[in-house]
Amino acid sequence: MVRDGVRLACRDWGGPGQPIVLLHGLAGHAGEWDVLARRLSSRYRVVAVDQRGHGASERHPRDVSRAAYVADVIAVVDQLALQRPALVGQSLGGHSAMLTAATHPGLVRALVLVEAGSGGPNPNGPVDIGGWLDSWPTPFPSREAAAAFLGGGPVGAGRAAGLEERDGGWWPRFDRDVMVRSLAENAQRSFWHEWRHVVCPTLVVLAQSSFIPAQEADDMLRQRPATMAMSIPGTGHDLHLEQPGILHTALSGFFDGLA
Repeated sequence: MVRDGVRLACRDWGGPGQPIVLLHGLAGHAGEWDVLARRLSSRYRVVAVDQRGHGASERHPRDVSRAAYVADVIAVVDQLALQRPALVGQSLGGHSAMLTAATHPGLVRALVLVEAGSGGPNPNGPVDIGGWLDSWPTPFPSREAAAAFLGGGPVGAGRAAGLEERDGGWWPRFDRDVMVRSLAENAQRSFWHEWRHVVCPTLVVLAQSSFIPAQEADDMLRQRPATMAMSIPGTGHDLHLEQPGILHTALSGFFDGLA
């Protein structure tokens, strides 16, 4: 589909029930959700989105503002006629989901933040991400070599699945500078105002070794005490790749509770 001249790609898993939209994190891709999406689609209508600048979507969008990411989510919901979906997002995808729920409260049935929070300000974020991406020895000689470099195990395999083969090597399907620019607003300010304006049922899923500071998580629950929260032992920031089975169980219980 196309919104405002920007191509957006989705993996539509179909499914018989309430719709769920899955949003990956920065430098990620929709395929990271494949294991979870396959399980969820037995009961729910599941759509995983390649967000702008990522995967099969537009690689060099001019606008990478938080508002543009949110408008893309709305476009996916509208064009696929998804009736009051639940939004599930990891990391920056969770942030996009939170902003969508805050600014379009009538559109979103429920919100799940996976290793995501109110965020910011984080002045070092763009520099840190840029440095991490610069450290990638691209092109990788093989997808297996990429998986080993990108964390090994299910995390490395999940990340490497988003690479493309060309010119005899394996390359990321995103532009480094687009990724850095996508963090510009998060570097400058926090989003507590938006968090407080989320009104739908919300589940926060954190890793044992979480990227979300403990104080931020505590403040989120203090400001919205009806929020459900859980931590998955033995996991890191990419817990959706490390433990998709546990995450599926958590999401299924949460969604069953909404009924």
